[in-house]
Amino acid sequence: QVQLVESGGGLVQAGGSLKLSCAASGRTLSMYILGWFRQAPGKEREFVASISWSGGSTYYTDSVQGRFTVSRDNAKNTVYLQMNSLKPEDTAVYYCAARRVATTGYAYWGQGTQVTVSS
Repeated sequence: QVQLVESGGGLVQAGGSLKLSCAASGRTLSMYILGWFRQAPGKEREFVASISWSGGSTYYTDSVQGRFTVSRDNAKNTVYLQMNSLKPEDTAVYYCAARRVATTGYAYWGQGTQVTVSS
């Protein structure tokens, strides 16, 4: 069982930056992949970025690559999403999720944190 809690959302102007945090608890994350998803009003939830806890390998969706950076802090059991050069279309509720390396689906989800980018 993995429990996730997101924080760091808020209001920021276009072109600005914001850093989201996801605190994980419940068990070791060495065999998990931590992902970030987002959902805008009227749209389906979409994948944003992910990082493997053990090796640190990252993956980004094309729309955020070069602007967003996902990282982890082993000591704090926390995953971060550094968002730079934010655009109004980045506005959404951002969710942290976790899945086991050997599985295809994300089984654990946080409550979400709102990110609003004004133009």
